Amino acid sequence: MRVLFVCLGNICRSPTAEGVLRHKLREAGLAAQVQVASAGTGDWHVGNAPDKRSQAAALLRGYDLSAQRAQQVSRADFADYDLILAMDHSNLRNLKALQPAQGRAELDLFLRRYASSVDEVPDPYYDAEQGFEQVLDLIEHACDLLVIEVKGRL
Repeated sequence: MRVLFVCLGNICRSPTAEGVLRHKLREAGLAAQVQVASAGTGDWHVGNAPDKRSQAAALLRGYDLSAQRAQQVSRADFADYDLILAMDHSNLRNLKALQPAQGRAELDLFLRRYASSVDEVPDPYYDAEQGFEQVLDLIEHACDLLVIEVKGRL
């Protein structure tokens, strides 16, 4: 199974989701069966490491994001991934516009599919440190539910 998380620049939300899911899949003994990546709909940060604030907040909870590098979503991703999960409505619209007719990937909002009363992961880029903590809270909960789905699919 292959999962791709998508946000705007691929430096805050989607790399955090990638790191959290990778960690939770290792803990569940599923890391070898599931490939996880992240990308952005924009190209501003391609090649850059995740935002230092995202990395710091994640590291405090045991998730190391330092090896990740931002990349941009491509049309090929819709054939390469089984599940493409957008962090918000804007990025979901951008993905739908990019999605080729023959793309096989399931496309959805990450939190609508795996969360609670909110359906978007807020962008913490212009927020204070607590914004990054809130993002982690939402992503951790949703990744727990995603791991359950992955177990059922495998």
